[in-house]
Amino acid sequence: MTLIVRDLRIEDRGDVERFAHVRHLALPYVLWTAEAIRHSLTGTAPAARRRALVAEEDGEVIGTSQVALLHDSPEPGQGYLNVYVHPERLGRGAGTGLVRASEEHLIAHGATKLFSWVLDTPADRAFAERHGYRSGRTAHFLRLDLTAAALPPLQPPPPGVELRTLADFANDPRPLFALDAETTSDEPSDVETELADYEAWLRSTWEHPSLERELSTVAVVDGRPAAFTVAHTDGSTRYASGMTGTARAFRGRGLAKLAKNASLHRARAAGLTEALTGNDSGNGPMLAVNQWFGYEIRATEVRYVRELG
Repeated sequence: MTLIVRDLRIEDRGDVERFAHVRHLALPYVLWTAEAIRHSLTGTAPAARRRALVAEEDGEVIGTSQVALLHDSPEPGQGYLNVYVHPERLGRGAGTGLVRASEEHLIAHGATKLFSWVLDTPADRAFAERHGYRSGRTAHFLRLDLTAAALPPLQPPPPGVELRTLADFANDPRPLFALDAETTSDEPSDVETELADYEAWLRSTWEHPSLERELSTVAVVDGRPAAFTVAHTDGSTRYASGMTGTARAFRGRGLAKLAKNASLHRARAAGLTEALTGNDSGNGPMLAVNQWFGYEIRATEVRYVRELG
């Protein structure tokens, strides 16, 4: 058997779909579509040095890696590699080959601190630690069955609050960029993030192929976007929260719940059957919101880090 590690051929739809299939088998709590994977490689800033790799054994794609510099962080020299292998093809060297190739790419572009999300299982943890990584913070994948969930009844917005969709901001999404930048900077993380490039945000976020603007909901207070929830779908029956947040000046008023409840009701009415999301384990307020809706934790991952020299 011959194992090779190579770049994903983004112009080859079949190759991208095989990448997505392996990712789905290894991590079914995230939406993986060929269009979204291709967009992640072509729709982000060149400074990210983004790359996708596959491990191929005798013509079969059995492992995947997504690699990039964390160019939105004010601290230089940081990068990430997220490696996932087909669950029935473990122990064949695919993971190790992908880690080595990913690290070489990041180091060649100046990275000295490498991050990787790893599923919280004894085997996955041991694999990361054998490669010199140490464990850090944790995060959870959550799932809600929209066919069975007893969603909270829709409530009229309080005085001064209006619910709109992202589609209502199509002519000028800049206010949403400002809200996204503020809420993203406050998310619990071991990497500080600053969204400062509006044009890059338009390409990577606003033009994301999985974004459903009619399902994404914004709570507007006195004409200003105050809270929002971003909805992605796989074009079939699965819905995922891309981001939910509230501007600092409006927190504690239940606006995120209001926006997300409206989005989930519309998603169910549109025939979507499964809702997915993810939360850092230190983000108690958002975990509480999601569990209030009925989301259940289905898996946990650990952020591992390796510092070089």
